[in-house]
Amino acid sequence: MTERILLAHGGGGQLTHELIQRVFVPRFANAALARLDDAAVLELCPPIAPGTRAGRLAFTTDSYVVSPLFFPGGDIGKLAVCGTVNDLSMVGARPLYLSAGFIIEEGLPLADLERAADSMAAAAAEAGVSIVTGDTKVVGRGSADGLFINTAGVGWAPAGVDVSGANARPGDALIVSGALGEHGMAIMSLREGLPIAAPLRSDCAPLNGLVEALLEAAPAGAVHSLRDLTRGGLAAALVELAEQSGVGIELDESRLLVRPEVASICELLGLDPLHVANEGKLVALVAPEAAEAALAAMRAQRYGSEARLAGRVVAAHPGRVVLRTPLGTSRLVDRLVGEQLPRIC
Repeated sequence: MTERILLAHGGGGQLTHELIQRVFVPRFANAALARLDDAAVLELCPPIAPGTRAGRLAFTTDSYVVSPLFFPGGDIGKLAVCGTVNDLSMVGARPLYLSAGFIIEEGLPLADLERAADSMAAAAAEAGVSIVTGDTKVVGRGSADGLFINTAGVGWAPAGVDVSGANARPGDALIVSGALGEHGMAIMSLREGLPIAAPLRSDCAPLNGLVEALLEAAPAGAVHSLRDLTRGGLAAALVELAEQSGVGIELDESRLLVRPEVASICELLGLDPLHVANEGKLVALVAPEAAEAALAAMRAQRYGSEARLAGRVVAAHPGRVVLRTPLGTSRLVDRLVGEQLPRIC
């Protein structure tokens, strides 16, 4: 087998078989995948007694085209798994199974594909999910910028869990799980070769454990809305929640955590950290009486140790987000019109 991807690796013949057996089968090994059927047949939840409703199915899909493929704190493989796990988690679902589709450019070093697959396997193991089915296509040189990955995910939302962007209510506490802007600025500093003393690392991480701890600690129904802070950052996430729920959101800038190195690069490039993506942070809107318990539960988790109360949901100015500054002034927070940082996920 060659050490670079050839068009024939996507042709369905012997080289395709060898690629799958060498790269994917050993790394994603599980009983469902081992059958190598056209689709995986899965057990979604424990057996359900007739006539009972134990929960609901959650399903999501996403595609990843990050440039560069490898960056401090992660790579396209880790990003693909974590992004899909996190999307399922944001509706309160327990992620179970993933698919993985690979669009590979002819000429990609096989070692790069193996490195990305290793990273996917490690991220899936940390999240407790299985990659059970997939697909591989190879395109000509110049057609895919090395490697694109599509993932889909299946999860199970237990009975009684109702988490949605449309569920926010006036009075809800707003909790941000950690520092802002780390993924986007890690990508940008590497892409642009910015001279910084301490290299930035992406915060790419699976958040399902954090969400499970939050749901267990809060009273039933107290966690109303969750959103991970990916493209568009905290600003886009909060505007989406405000619009979906028809509520206003007030954000306290003094309570937000932005690391000095992120703030410095944002200032250098004229960017607002509120609009810069994370891949391992979330915002939670929870009933006010559950706020302290929710915050404590999040802080007890690895990926929520820096969580903080940063605002509240209000009945005023529905559909809008208002930022209160340390100077006592306020400004409207909105989505960006254009693409601030392309190809970051």
